[in-house]
Amino acid sequence: MKPTLLILAAGMASRYGSMKQVDGFGPNNETIIDYSIYDAIRAGFGKVSFIIREEFLDSFKSIFEPKLKGKIEVDYVFQSYDLTPFGINKTIERQKPWGTGHAVLAARNQVKEPFCVINADDFYGYDAFDKMAKFLTNEVRDDYYSLMGYEVDKTLSEYGAVSRGICKVSSSGSLEEINERTKVYAKDGQIVYEEENGQVYPLHQDARASMNFWGFTPAIFAQSEPMFKRFVEANENNPKAEFFIPLMAEQLVEASEADFKVIPTSSKWFGVTYKEDKPIVQKSLQELVASGAYPEKLWI
Repeated sequence: MKPTLLILAAGMASRYGSMKQVDGFGPNNETIIDYSIYDAIRAGFGKVSFIIREEFLDSFKSIFEPKLKGKIEVDYVFQSYDLTPFGINKTIERQKPWGTGHAVLAARNQVKEPFCVINADDFYGYDAFDKMAKFLTNEVRDDYYSLMGYEVDKTLSEYGAVSRGICKVSSSGSLEEINERTKVYAKDGQIVYEEENGQVYPLHQDARASMNFWGFTPAIFAQSEPMFKRFVEANENNPKAEFFIPLMAEQLVEASEADFKVIPTSSKWFGVTYKEDKPIVQKSLQELVASGAYPEKLWI
């Protein structure tokens, strides 16, 4: 059974100013999603499921279905504010849905095979998809999941400090915890992070960053749904609270219900948050095309 690619694309991209999920960045107006799907097909994935808001459906269909027809199965999952499917009979006013963990749970009735989760607006590189496909085909179990671990220096920005989830990895290669470092940057040839008090600490050269690229079986749905219900109950008066995938992973590891293999990748990551990021991403993709990593026209 081929694994499924689950793409988190329900966000409104408020900081970007428009729907960056469908904005063009490649030499022929390809989206970042196009490159992820292209790599996933090459790596052996059999289906792509877009997690979107229902009002985005027509836009996504018109953009992606013509180019993907005959290449990979396409499905859509709707993330909404309705909590009744989870047995929560409350209407909670929010500006946006409940986060990436909630988005994964939205797919619980449609995804029946091993799957990975990625962000729509992040470029991950072929090596990461290839390694994840192999893991989901040969290693994954209901108590053994994974995340891609990126070399920190290949996730940095030339334009200032970034926030990164730095993985603490056991000697056997399993995730022990993810520590959020809010100011990570290069200084004097070394990668460092800065605490709120201004104290600067070095990061080990082998440190791995999580860029929200996870591998699961459908067992994660039953494992995480009770967590989500507890989270909603605890945060129903906090409109900005979000149930993130790392929170799911942290609770599973702490309860010894699952291990997460941190899969090392040499791929370079880049993403887009602000409009100012667009020319940087365009330049990075053009360089990859020029190097022969991707054809100038992805879909022929």
